Amino acid sequence: MTLPEQLADSAKPAPPPAVVLDTNVVLDWLLFRDPTCNLLAERITAGRLRWLATPAMRNELAHVLDRCTLAAWSPDIDALLACWDRWAEAVPDAQPADTPRCRDPDDQKFIDTALAAGARWLLSRDKALLQLAGAARRASLVIATPRAWSAAAAATAETPAR
Repeated sequence: MTLPEQLADSAKPAPPPAVVLDTNVVLDWLLFRDPTCNLLAERITAGRLRWLATPAMRNELAHVLDRCTLAAWSPDIDALLACWDRWAEAVPDAQPADTPRCRDPDDQKFIDTALAAGARWLLSRDKALLQLAGAARRASLVIATPRAWSAAAAATAETPAR
């Protein structure tokens, strides 16, 4: 690479930090409009935070949205998946690696993806994932609830640090 190319490359702004959201957090944000997700939604839709997601995660959301248990909320599945497609940054399904193991195999994809893609945060309310917070922190990943993340973000007036 030539010096001008190096200088031009170094002048590019760093991409916004990245987050992985488990399915329940996506539902809290897009379907239930949980106020604890308001700041998260604001940051993602403004491009100040990158939401990383895999095809397997999208498939899980589509499956969950199709369940009768959500009928009371009358989800517009097409609209919700369109929101996913608009704001989620697609990353490949992560291959199982030497990552902390989740008690719930269905949730393993979230921690594998967060670590493989270099996300700063994995947001979840799932106890099995939250129990991995200590092990994940050693790998520079913060696992937190949306409420805890939002409180830290509001307190710092910026996206919370690692």
